[in-house]
Amino acid sequence: MKGHISPYHAPGFIPDALARGHHRAIIGGRWEETGLIQMKMLLAEGLRPRHSLLDIGCGPLRTGCRLVPFLNPGNYWGTDLSRDLILKGYALELTEGDRARLPRTQLIGDADFGFPGVPTEIDYILCFAVFTHLPANHLRRALLRIRQHFTRVEKLIFTTFLAPDAEASLGPVRQPDGVVTHDIRPPYHMLAEDVLHFCQSAGFAAELRPTRLPRGQVLCIARPI
Repeated sequence: MKGHISPYHAPGFIPDALARGHHRAIIGGRWEETGLIQMKMLLAEGLRPRHSLLDIGCGPLRTGCRLVPFLNPGNYWGTDLSRDLILKGYALELTEGDRARLPRTQLIGDADFGFPGVPTEIDYILCFAVFTHLPANHLRRALLRIRQHFTRVEKLIFTTFLAPDAEASLGPVRQPDGVVTHDIRPPYHMLAEDVLHFCQSAGFAAELRPTRLPRGQVLCIARPI
């Protein structure tokens, strides 16, 4: 994986995992636990069946397999670096009835937050455990592109790893859940003030929640200004 910004960008990494039947393991395990936490979190933030939701970095639909039957038909959209990974989840993690509620055209390969084919009118955007595997500049780009593309988003919900202070951020940081993060290689951490600055610069008012999520991630809730 050396030389790549994350393991997921390494040639052959995702195809090899899919060939081995590891579509769940490739996103870090804890399938049931993390999926349930994400659903509980979204419901607490006001998500209702009438809302449309974009799941950025949706992977093999760990959250999508719960959101598709919850949301009104056609209200779930998913993007990921690998569309093959999404479609593996579509085939294996959704029931036949749920697949009927979700057109495959709403599952989109997107490597640079361009959101091709995604409508501008999306209510909620979820980006869970994506920026933990990308350098900080990708968060900046994503926030700017989200604010530019989506005209009525109510909430953007994403996670990140944090370093406790500037000095500590230059070295490895052991997160509360045991994961060791870094500033220039994955998994990545950031400073809280940088996360909030990126949000404000892109046109979002944001807050960081103190409760730590799986792997020690921190939840950020951003709303358009």
